[in-house]
Amino acid sequence: MMGNDVAQKIEHVLSPLVGQVLARAAIDLEAKRIGKNSETLTYGDIIALSDHLTRHLSPFVGTQIAEAAARQVRGIC
Repeated sequence: MMGNDVAQKIEHVLSPLVGQVLARAAIDLEAKRIGKNSETLTYGDIIALSDHLTRHLSPFVGTQIAEAAARQVRGIC
């Protein structure tokens, strides 16, 4: 598991869709893009982070799965 409770919940949502390694990489990258890291993410950051996920994940898993992943992450908050 990684980061704080929020990062762990995001990882839990993403891992079945994209795998644990890509889930963790996506969380780390997108957290950095919003000026955070996996330890400092809050529920208030979920929408901003999920907005970037589709673009980040699409090349690896396709647009439909990436959009589904972003929707599920938004559902956490």
